[in-house]
Amino acid sequence: MSGMVTTQLPVEEGERLPPAKRGLLRHNSPLVQVSLIGLVCFCCPGMFNALSGLGGGGQLDHTTIDKANTALYACFAIFGIVGGAAHNLFGPRSTLLLGALTYPLYAASFLYYNHHHSQAFPIAAGTLLGAGAGLLWAAQGAIITSYPPPDRRGTYISLFWCLYNLGGVFGGLFPFSFNYHRGSNAASVNDGTYIAFMAFMLLGVALTLLILPPNKIIRDDGSKVTRFAYSSMAKEGTAILKLFTNWKMLLVLPAAWTSNFFYTYQFNDVNGVLFTLRTQGLNNVFYWCARMIGSAGIGYFLDFGFASCRKRGLIAVAVVAVLGTAIWGGGLANQLRYKDGKWQDLIDFKDGRRYAGPFLLYFSYGLLDAMFQSLVYWIIGSLANDSQVLSRYVGFYNGIQSAGAAVAWQIDMHKNSLITQLIVNWVLMTISCPLLGLLLFLAVKD
Repeated sequence: MSGMVTTQLPVEEGERLPPAKRGLLRHNSPLVQVSLIGLVCFCCPGMFNALSGLGGGGQLDHTTIDKANTALYACFAIFGIVGGAAHNLFGPRSTLLLGALTYPLYAASFLYYNHHHSQAFPIAAGTLLGAGAGLLWAAQGAIITSYPPPDRRGTYISLFWCLYNLGGVFGGLFPFSFNYHRGSNAASVNDGTYIAFMAFMLLGVALTLLILPPNKIIRDDGSKVTRFAYSSMAKEGTAILKLFTNWKMLLVLPAAWTSNFFYTYQFNDVNGVLFTLRTQGLNNVFYWCARMIGSAGIGYFLDFGFASCRKRGLIAVAVVAVLGTAIWGGGLANQLRYKDGKWQDLIDFKDGRRYAGPFLLYFSYGLLDAMFQSLVYWIIGSLANDSQVLSRYVGFYNGIQSAGAAVAWQIDMHKNSLITQLIVNWVLMTISCPLLGLLLFLAVKD
C-alpha cells in the first residue's frame, strides 16, 4: 500500500513566484497555514486542555478521568509514533480531519457520564481520542516545523502555541461562568459546560478542511516548501523503527517523556485539590495565558536573540533549567502543606492573600510548560529541513510524551504520594535540560 507524502527537495530559482503573487495573507502562505493549524488546535486540543485542567474533567471524583486518560495516552503513545507515517501516506488534511473528529466524542462522553455515571463511554472515547490525537499532533508538528522559513521558525512556533493556548484560556471561561453560582460541594460542572466544549471542537473539525499540503505552500520570498514524493508502508515502518536507535531521538527521549507527565499532577493534585470548581476554571484561564506568554517570549528570543543559532538555543536551555528549578522548588513548598493529598477548606478566588500564593504557583507551571515545549519543538525543527523526516521526529516525540502521560495518570489513580509525584516531575525536567543542550551542541549548526 502506498500513499502520497512530501519530502524536501531542492527548489530551483525558476520555481519562485513573481513578487506580485506573494503576500503574507495568502491562503497558501506559511503564516496563514500555521495560523489555521493554531485555530484547529484552539478548538480541539485547546478545549480538551481546558476540560482536563478542571481536575477530574469537571468531576469531583477523579477516578473516571484517570481511567479515560490512561486509555487515551496509552493509545496516543502508539498512534503518536505511527502518526508521522500516516501524515506521510495520506497528507496533512486527511490526517488532521480523522484526528479532530475524536475530540467532540470525548467531551460528549462526559456529558453522558453526568447523567448515567457509567465509565464505559468515557474510557472508550478516551481510547479513540488517543488514536485521533496521535494523528492530529503528528500532522501539526510537521506543519509548524517545516512550513515556516528557517530563520522565523521560533516565531511561527510561538504563534501556534499562542493560538492553541488561547483555546485553554477561552475554554476556561466556560466552567467559570456556567458554574459561578454553584456550591463548592457540587459533584460536577453542569451540562452547558460540556456542550460548549463540543461546539468548539466541531468547529475545529471543519477548519481542518482549509489545511493545504506542503507542495502548495509558497513562502514570502517566493520559494516553495516541498514537492510531492511517494512513500509506502514498508518504507515508513522501517523509518519508524530506526527512530529508536537514532541518537538524536534518544537525547530527546527524557524531554518527551516529561513534557506531558506533569499535567496529571498539576491539573488533578494542585488545581483539582486546592480550589473550588469555579476557581478551577478561572485558574485555567490564567494557566493558558501563562503558556501564551512563555511561548511568545522564548520564540522571540530563539529567532531574534543576539547570539548565533546554537548559542541562542543553549542559553534558552539554561534559562528553562534555572526557571524550572525555582518553580518546582516553590511547588515542593506548597505541597508540604498537604502531604496527605487532602485540602479541607477549598480556596476561592475571592479569598485574597490565601488565594494569591497557590494561584501564582499554578500560573508559573503554565509559563514553564510553554517555554519547555516550545524550546523542544524548535530544537526538533532545527534537526532537519524535510517535512517527511520532521513528521517522524515529531511523531516519536508525541508517542513518548503520551507514554509518559499514561504512566502519570495511572500513578495518580493508584493514589501515590503527591510529594513523590512532584519530585519525579522535577527530576525528569532536570535530567532533560543538559541532554537537550548536548543535542544542540552536537547536531544544530550555525
